[in-house]
Amino acid sequence: MPLSMHRASVPVFVRALNVLAALLEKGEAHAKAQGWNPDDLVVARLADDMLPLSGQIQRASDAAKGAVARLTGVEAPAMPDVEVSFAQLQKRVTDTLAYIQSVDPKAFEGSEDRTVELKLPGGPLTFTGEDYLLGFALPNFFFHVVTAYDVLRHKGVQIGKLDYLGPVTA
Repeated sequence: MPLSMHRASVPVFVRALNVLAALLEKGEAHAKAQGWNPDDLVVARLADDMLPLSGQIQRASDAAKGAVARLTGVEAPAMPDVEVSFAQLQKRVTDTLAYIQSVDPKAFEGSEDRTVELKLPGGPLTFTGEDYLLGFALPNFFFHVVTAYDVLRHKGVQIGKLDYLGPVTA
């Protein structure tokens, strides 16, 4: 049986969003153990021209829910980028998980051939659903997940590769 678009997207997003939730827990615990205000870590960034930790979580959320919405036509909930605390970032992750897990797998049927158009400042990009998921949505999503990991690691949070990979299953 060929790999379905649902299987290539939702379980992947769910796993990585759960990893983000665990990384956020470790980041908050680290800040508290250091005697820092945890909210200061929420605004930490790798470089001045990069988004802070909060922005990385927001973009990962947007990438996951946007991909599901574009592939299925099931409207994603609006989530304004207002998170300034670990609790708010955790809620964002939880709300994103709830949305993507609520979409019926049957809604993905035929989405590999669906036309997906992204309106970008440099002009629109048009993909088939399969090319969009594999060539844009997943790489974009993982860019923000790994950058969130990197921000936390850069700030001294004791995390490693297995924390990023999450529970490994066969």
